[in-house]
Amino acid sequence: MEAYIVAISVVTAIYILLALGLNLQYGLTGLINFGHVGFFCIGAYTAALMADIGIPFPISFLSGAALAALAAWPLGVVSLKLRDDYFAIVSLGFSETVRIVVTSEQWLTKGVQGITGIPKLMTFLGSGLTQSVAVLTLLIAVNVFAGLANRRIARSPFGRMIEAIRDNEEAVKALGKNPARFKIQVLMLGAALAGVAGGFYAHYIGYIVPEQFIPLITFYVWMAIIIGGVGRISGAVAGTLILMTFLEGSRFLRGTIPFVSEVEMASVRIGVIGLALVLFTLYRPQGLMGDYTKQ
Repeated sequence: MEAYIVAISVVTAIYILLALGLNLQYGLTGLINFGHVGFFCIGAYTAALMADIGIPFPISFLSGAALAALAAWPLGVVSLKLRDDYFAIVSLGFSETVRIVVTSEQWLTKGVQGITGIPKLMTFLGSGLTQSVAVLTLLIAVNVFAGLANRRIARSPFGRMIEAIRDNEEAVKALGKNPARFKIQVLMLGAALAGVAGGFYAHYIGYIVPEQFIPLITFYVWMAIIIGGVGRISGAVAGTLILMTFLEGSRFLRGTIPFVSEVEMASVRIGVIGLALVLFTLYRPQGLMGDYTKQ
């Protein structure tokens, strides 16, 4: 049971890192990014491929973050010419393009067979629970750093500028500022966090295949920040914890609900999460950690 709790905690910490990146893009800047999983995929495959040739994980993680950020640059350039709703569609198409590329380029990614035997982190501590706890500790430290960085950005002149872009982009243009440059920078920063999350995911799971990076992952992260509270670091954390509680806690309901098979339970789980999202949107639109003075 302890090993299971630690494993779920590691996955939760990875999702929190993804949520922090998306919160920076949408919560602070208003960028509707439906392709967040594409950057997650880039980070995971970069870390896996570099580990395969013996490159140390700090370098592979930084490389994954850099490549994810670099991939976000042309997407950011495209966003300057599109309305928010059209950018959401383009970003979704981007993530699917990334998945198709890693599926088709078998010479590099091994296609649908995926990459196996990815070395674990912290192997010098041995294997088993101790190693998993060490990975979880490292992930918590990275999340704390990312959260503090997000907070620093939000309170800086840069943060006030991107919040102004979110609230009224035309007013920012009227003041002689260029929103395009700020949007691209924020998109790249959020993508870099997703790339780091992908590196942790690849090394912890030990294998990756294209089907692990479907759009559903992006929408899980969206659910987390909406339930927790858009634009708040505490909201990203709380929303992810609630989401993972729903996802994993519902596994223990197998066999307890009459006339519902194990296969059907997967649909029930998604339905419960969707219902929770609808209820939060109706009765708590600012999220669990949002401003309680606003109703």
